[in-house]
Amino acid sequence: MEMLNHHCGVTRDARGVVHVAICNAGPLNILGSPVTDAVREGLRRLATDRNIRVVVLRGQSEKSMIGGADIKEMAKLDQKSAEAFISRLRDLCEAVRAFPAPVIARMPGWCLGGGLEVAAACDFRIAAHDAHFGMPEVRVGIPSVIHAALLPRLIGWARARWLVMTAENIDAATALAWGLIDKVAPEGGLDAEIEHVVKALLECGPEALRSQKTLLRQWEELPLTESVNLSVKVFGESFLTDEPTRLMQAFVNRKR
Repeated sequence: MEMLNHHCGVTRDARGVVHVAICNAGPLNILGSPVTDAVREGLRRLATDRNIRVVVLRGQSEKSMIGGADIKEMAKLDQKSAEAFISRLRDLCEAVRAFPAPVIARMPGWCLGGGLEVAAACDFRIAAHDAHFGMPEVRVGIPSVIHAALLPRLIGWARARWLVMTAENIDAATALAWGLIDKVAPEGGLDAEIEHVVKALLECGPEALRSQKTLLRQWEELPLTESVNLSVKVFGESFLTDEPTRLMQAFVNRKR
């Protein structure tokens, strides 16, 4: 593993698939401020590499992807330092959300609070069969904020309200039924399930996928008419590369 810094390690393969690991953050991969800043900076460095086709975001420990934000640090905050703390986590989520290539959340074990917000910022969420999810903030006297705002878009208002107001955890089967995650892997099959998604993404045009991800993020913010009209220009710009001609011709020439 190549260490970009003390808390962010990467492994790469020849296909352009990069695993980004949250390192040296305890058995549950907890996000204290140093960890949050380090992972964000690692992602920002990687974002300039156009050879990256897919990112898999993971924890170093198999007990979780991210177990949550650091309660020991948060217990000592005041209003000003609390805003600084949560702004760091917001910026990490945005680094994930804005990453040019698709990002897959690899989710074993527990994914709670700030960890679930980071996962919600990913493009795909693949969980182990025994994974658990929750937003426990109100039980420790704080609201769920920042990218918890993505939850109603993913699972609807009623279920998002249930997560953030009851603070009850849900299992992988429930999370899949709600639409919080995309796939549940069978026992021992998490990496195989992720590889299945990776291969599907690698079969797509890399520039087209980057454009599609950008459009999806813009569609989240824009009214329908603006989204439709914006897409016309993006479609035209895709022909500035040889990707459409090359891949369409390959499709035409395929063996039947």
